[in-house]
Amino acid sequence: MSLTNIVRHIFVHRMHELERHQKEGEALQCEVLHRLLAQASNTEIGRKYAFSATKDYDTFVRNCPVNTYEELKEQIDRMRHGETNILWNGRVKWYAKSSGTTNDKSKFIPVSSDGLRNIHYKGGFDSVALYLRNNPQSRLFDGRALILGGSHAPNYNLPDSLVGDLSAILIENINPLANLVRIPKKKTALLEDFEVKRDRIAHEALHKNVTNISGVPSWMLSVLNRVMEISGKTHLEEVWPNLEVFFHGGVAFTPYRKQYEQLITSPKMHYMETYNASEGFFGLQDDPSDKAMLLMLDYDVFYEFQEMGTDNIVPLWGVEKDKNYAMIITTSCGLWRYMIGDTIRFTSTNPYKFVISGRTKSFINAFGEELIVDNAEQGLAYACQQTGAEVLEYTAAPVFMDANAKCRHQWLIEFSTPPADLQQFSDLLDRRLQELNSDYEAKRYKNITLQHLEIIPARKGLFNDWLKQRGKLGGQHKVPRLSNSREHIEQLLKLQS
Repeated sequence: MSLTNIVRHIFVHRMHELERHQKEGEALQCEVLHRLLAQASNTEIGRKYAFSATKDYDTFVRNCPVNTYEELKEQIDRMRHGETNILWNGRVKWYAKSSGTTNDKSKFIPVSSDGLRNIHYKGGFDSVALYLRNNPQSRLFDGRALILGGSHAPNYNLPDSLVGDLSAILIENINPLANLVRIPKKKTALLEDFEVKRDRIAHEALHKNVTNISGVPSWMLSVLNRVMEISGKTHLEEVWPNLEVFFHGGVAFTPYRKQYEQLITSPKMHYMETYNASEGFFGLQDDPSDKAMLLMLDYDVFYEFQEMGTDNIVPLWGVEKDKNYAMIITTSCGLWRYMIGDTIRFTSTNPYKFVISGRTKSFINAFGEELIVDNAEQGLAYACQQTGAEVLEYTAAPVFMDANAKCRHQWLIEFSTPPADLQQFSDLLDRRLQELNSDYEAKRYKNITLQHLEIIPARKGLFNDWLKQRGKLGGQHKVPRLSNSREHIEQLLKLQS
């Protein structure tokens, strides 16, 4: 008897609940908003914005402003120091450490017990439910789940209060029964040194019957390459013949798909994208033939969307297909009308399905580093100050992993005054970026995921020639500073030669 066939019945009821997503999106979201307002009515923010008297969406919008991390930072800092009933009920003990803002190296996103249960773990449950629905022959629970995690650290030395990667928070609080089917050991999963962790994970998993893997594509690929090194095999199915699915998220999978398909040649292998950020679990790929994800409407997340290039903010029932929207969320972790910085585009409104279209600001997040323009500007300013160089124009993009899982950021810089030593300039920039951005620093650790950045000096006038060629020279047209795609930098490099 297959254990999966027994466990499968646990997930059947959820599939019936998810049917409401087809035609009852507005009703589901109104239920979520009313529940969140009622639960937080006696908090500091609830009293400030009269949550107890807020009975509909329009009143909520009038009373409560849109927030960024900077607007909520003071309250979050107080929560981290142990104050209760600020942005959410009671004391919030967990904080997901994310990449920083203009003023800070890191953001600390509160993760409440309600948020863990009704957002993040609910998303994990639904991932399995939808996968089992789509794959009746699955033997998912007949083997082990290889789940990658980060690390955590004490939060101001307060009892039971910790900060760290979201994945570490999820592993630390997971139902003990899940540990019966999960690898690596919890102690290994939470190690801070990724080089050590990667090796231990590979050894612990090597002779297990792994049926599914979960994690960020870049980190997972590094672990899988280590498994291949130890095993001496050519393809991963030779190590784990029953491997059937990779639940992935965190960064775009497209740059890695070819490498995974070369590593795993089994025709029974599946890939399922998830949208689980520090701020919440938002979407799942419910149809393997459709790259779009289903927006999860009955979690503790109320959604709003700002049409890009406008001030127009609408609730879910006001969105239109094929428009780019910045996501605004309200959650049981105490994020109220919070701009998370991601942009999405709806491909369907019955049900509500979407693709991630980018970020509200220029960025590079090919490997989970979340490098923003402000980081780049400060890094360049520091390197120039130290070397006497002057930068006229620049752009940067990722070089995606090669067969040896090596990757880097490639900078194309036009100097008005070049540095005497380009390598020194490069070292200063790389070091400063690590100081400014904790996610970049983590990915650069020992060159495991991200190698030292590369600088290519641009010929004089290159960027102007490129803008002129595109009919965008002068006016308000600007060179894109950071991009997750190599489209622009490849055009410039072609023009450089």
